[in-house]
Amino acid sequence: MESCGFHCTKIENLSVKIGKEEIIKDVNVEVHCGELLMIIGRNGAGKSTLLKSILGEINHTGKVEFFDMKENKKKKIKIGYVPQHLNVERDMPTTVYDMFASYISNKPVWLMKDKSLYRKIREALRMFGAEKLIDKRVGNLSGGELQRVLLAIATSPVPNLLILDEPVSGVDRNGTKDFYEILSNLKKQYDMSIILVSHDLDLVKKYADRVILLDKELVKEGTAEEVFKSHEFIERFGEIA
Repeated sequence: MESCGFHCTKIENLSVKIGKEEIIKDVNVEVHCGELLMIIGRNGAGKSTLLKSILGEINHTGKVEFFDMKENKKKKIKIGYVPQHLNVERDMPTTVYDMFASYISNKPVWLMKDKSLYRKIREALRMFGAEKLIDKRVGNLSGGELQRVLLAIATSPVPNLLILDEPVSGVDRNGTKDFYEILSNLKKQYDMSIILVSHDLDLVKKYADRVILLDKELVKEGTAEEVFKSHEFIERFGEIA
């Protein structure tokens, strides 16, 4: 993977304390355009806390800044987010159109469908091979279908940084392969920076451009091969083939 060199997200000295307990400490990492950075770590290592801090959902110290290298200046960062779980009731009447429209439009979704908005949403879904899902109830989507829809929402408009928390848990093998092919296209087409938390080390080995091992602090960073062979990794996970 070669960085486009046009922009970069810098996470500097990011720390989170709850009471006297330090959840994450002084995390420093740069995420470059066109890069898939995958975060690994044991349960309780602070992975989800780090994501929530970057998103601004929990109090933290340190900075998250976006640099436009072309213009040589900082800009306000645009972040897209796909959560690990979305609680969806099977019998809820909300359609994909309704959910998508509620994120990108101020118009009440219970009113008559807006034709131009409908076309816009269908086009956004088409990029992910999900345009046929537009009138389907959200509660009837498979795991893979829901992830495609959430990706389409998270990238409308196109963000500088896309954050994904265990995005393929509960998705079958074919759906997982399709999902990572979509991420690859996003990187190439938009030079998008992507941060993804995963517990599946085989997927990390196969798809990550760069890996960080988190254990409340950043203990190892590099390619998947470099991280997996490190004593820091072996101490926490043991040796893998």
